[in-house]
Amino acid sequence: MKIYLDTACIEDIREACSWGIISGVTTNPTIIAREGKDPEKTLKQIAEIVKGPVNAEVISTTADEIIREGINLSRIHKNIVVKIPMTVDGIKAVKGLSAKKIRTNLTLVFSASQALLAAGAGAGYVTPFMGRLDDAGQSGLELIRQIITIYRNYGFKTQVIAASVRNVEHVTGSALAGAHIVTVPVKVLKEMISHPLTDAGIAKFLEDWKKVKGQ
Repeated sequence: MKIYLDTACIEDIREACSWGIISGVTTNPTIIAREGKDPEKTLKQIAEIVKGPVNAEVISTTADEIIREGINLSRIHKNIVVKIPMTVDGIKAVKGLSAKKIRTNLTLVFSASQALLAAGAGAGYVTPFMGRLDDAGQSGLELIRQIITIYRNYGFKTQVIAASVRNVEHVTGSALAGAHIVTVPVKVLKEMISHPLTDAGIAKFLEDWKKVKGQ
C-alpha cells in the first residue's frame, strides 16, 4: 500500500519526502486555502518535490466547467491528478478528461455504489472518506472493504485512496482491507512511526552501552 501525504504545506511535504516513504500528495480547496498562497504556484512547487501523483481538486460544478478547469490543472505539471467530487457532472467530466488522457480521482465517496460508478466511468482513483463516515455512525473501514471486494470481483483498475484518516488504526485497517493507497495528515504519519516500546528499547540499549563503555 502506498502512502500519500494529505497536505499542501511545503515544509511538511519536503520533510516527509526526505524519509523516503511518501509516494504522492492529496490536496483539496480547503487545504490549499489554509496555506494562504497562490494555488497554482503551490501545486507546482509540490509537484516538483514529490516524485508521484499530486491530487488537485476542481471547484467547478458543471461537467463542461470541470473539464476546462481539469485541463488547466493538468497543465501545471505532468504529475497532477484532477480530483472531482462524486456528482453526475463529475462522472461526465471524468469521461471527458479520460478521453484526453488526463488522470482523474473521484472524491467525496461515501458508498460502495458511488465507488462502483466511479470505476465504471473510468476514474483512475476513487477516494472514500473514512473519518467522516465514522463521525456519522457508520464504518469507514467497512466501506473500504466493500469497495476493494467489488473492484476485485470485476477486475476494475481504479485504485482506492483511503482518506479522511484520523488515526493509525485507519491506516492499518485500510492496509488489511487491501486499499491501494492511504493518504494521511502529518500528525498521523508521525504517530505511525512512534511506539512507546520502541522508545523504551532505545533507552535501554543506550543505558546498557554506557555501562559497557564505562568498564
